[in-house]
Amino acid sequence: MRFEKLAARGAGFLGVKYPIISGGMTWISNFELVSAVSENGAFPVFAGGNAPAEVFEREIDRCIENIKTPFAVNLVTIAPNYKSQYEVLLSKKAPFVVFAGGIPKKSEILRMKESGKKTMSFAAEESIAEQQIKYGIDALILEGSEAGGHIGHVSLTILIQQVLFGFGDTVPIFVGGGIAKGGIMAHLMLMGAAGCQLGTRFVMSRECTAHENFKNAFLKARARQASSTPQYDSKLPVVAVRAIKNKGSEEFGKLQLELLKKLEEGAIGREEAQFEVENFWTGSLRRAVVEGDIEYGSLMAGQSVGLINDILPMKKIIETLVEEAEAELEKIAGRLGEK
Repeated sequence: MRFEKLAARGAGFLGVKYPIISGGMTWISNFELVSAVSENGAFPVFAGGNAPAEVFEREIDRCIENIKTPFAVNLVTIAPNYKSQYEVLLSKKAPFVVFAGGIPKKSEILRMKESGKKTMSFAAEESIAEQQIKYGIDALILEGSEAGGHIGHVSLTILIQQVLFGFGDTVPIFVGGGIAKGGIMAHLMLMGAAGCQLGTRFVMSRECTAHENFKNAFLKARARQASSTPQYDSKLPVVAVRAIKNKGSEEFGKLQLELLKKLEEGAIGREEAQFEVENFWTGSLRRAVVEGDIEYGSLMAGQSVGLINDILPMKKIIETLVEEAEAELEKIAGRLGEK
């Protein structure tokens, strides 16, 4: 099979059948989703979000004891509980760690590598990719601004030209953002990607434990409705978040204005204000995913939400992705006059 050959590098690095990564999504990428992805040959990422260290440790232990294939643990470097989660994970035998939300320090990467883990991090621009490779990162994930949740400001098309073409032979580079079909996976991997990361597509699986209201909001949404949040003032740098627009998006705007006023008055420092922002998103996302509040909760979704119109078993999702990729490779071979 052509796809199997194309996938060999990424699959070998990850230690799974298919180099299809289920992105780490707070409140969504729990043990149940990780287990379903693992059982069907893809690569799962557990997301602890901003969970307290004791809760984080309990869930990590559950994954280690029950997941039979390699998986990663997602650490959000801008989360208030990042440092405590980092120390917990350091002593665990989880095979991979994915640094997300911000740029990990060189010492943080090296300590994780010394503990026996393979390290991966996101690169939202060329300079970050170059820096992370110099720091010793084992692999990169290029996530374009089409993705859901915390995002950078550069589209995947540009990142491919900036980073994948420039550094693709240095470390395995996986790509994500706006991917929901196997056909595009085939093209991205032909361009040199070691594999692809999907998030929104896996939310729309039967095994995903997200509230029915949350999934139904995804079913009704179009690509353009998944929009990114603006930063109001450089005095309060915030990581952009892509979500389906609702009243919760408006509440975030109000929060920024309140925090900016407190910063100007000297009532809080910038780091504290940024923690307030991250706590807002964590709590708002929980309201939507767990409680089903789709009016004020955060509906974090990538623009690929407009490509998805069904909720399927995980087995069917992954089988379809692989079949679509294989079919696309056959078409490409035909165009090139190959048998």
